[in-house]
Amino acid sequence: MQTRKLGRNGPQVSALGLGCMGMSISYGEPDDEESIATIHRAIELGVNLIVTSDAYGNGVNEELVAKAIKGRRDKVLVATKFGNLALAARGDAPALSGGHPGYVPQACEKSLKRLGVDVIDIYGLHRVDRTVPIEDTVGAMSRLVEQGKVRWLQLSEAGPQTIRRAHKVHPITAVETEYSLWSRDVEKEILPVCRELGLGYMAYAPLGRGFLTATMKSLDALLPKDRRRDHPRFSPDNIQKNARLLAPIEQIAAAKKCTPAQIALAWVLAQGADIVPIPGTKRRTYLEQNCAALDVKLSREELDRLSAAFPLNVTAGTRYPEKQLAGLGI
Repeated sequence: MQTRKLGRNGPQVSALGLGCMGMSISYGEPDDEESIATIHRAIELGVNLIVTSDAYGNGVNEELVAKAIKGRRDKVLVATKFGNLALAARGDAPALSGGHPGYVPQACEKSLKRLGVDVIDIYGLHRVDRTVPIEDTVGAMSRLVEQGKVRWLQLSEAGPQTIRRAHKVHPITAVETEYSLWSRDVEKEILPVCRELGLGYMAYAPLGRGFLTATMKSLDALLPKDRRRDHPRFSPDNIQKNARLLAPIEQIAAAKKCTPAQIALAWVLAQGADIVPIPGTKRRTYLEQNCAALDVKLSREELDRLSAAFPLNVTAGTRYPEKQLAGLGI
């Protein structure tokens, strides 16, 4: 397994991580047995970055990860997050807001227990709290590092100035935000700030929530309960428009005798050694295909062709519903 250093002062990680959200929520019916087998196979293949959050099924996904890494703790780096109460709460929202310094240790203790670990390798703020200065939230997170409960800190979906302010309080190892051929807005400010400060970048949804696999060109490809049906990019009109963008990916994949998903991942991997894509899957077959993308080499001409086919803002529809967009990039 190829490796990359996650930030200037972070750990050495596998060049691809494994996102675990879809194993428990959002994309079809859960299959815990196959999901655990997928995590086991990932470890066998050398994938050591396992990414979850307390918001995925209100802790259910962390418990699933705990079952999968039991007896294998020394082979993985566990990354989890807190503070996304809009997604996590189910009638039992805490009295404190997600970024409140008093809530941070509470959330950490619950994650430690659910994960069955003594220390969380990478602990992230899932969504920035508009009601709390980022300095206060990160200050509380830094105390977890001092206490030995957390090794490295991370931010998810934070804006450039928030990243700068947070990093002054305590070194931020990585920023986790969506990045793929059809979501390139981070190239304007987020990636440059990360590179200036020496932070790693964890690219979630590098396959465009599965769209860039070229297997879902209409809503018929999605199960009735699939959360993507609520995303603007997957609306009946937009999904048809976006399907027209896929031709270059499919053509290059055919020429290289690989899958469109592998081409899409290879493009993200080629954008810099500081970027670690964390594609999510709950099936061993797709995991193995994703890992094989590390062996797909794109020429400069092919990279330029793909970039030209997916310029900034070419995608029809926003990447989240309006209500969720309001909490991003603070």
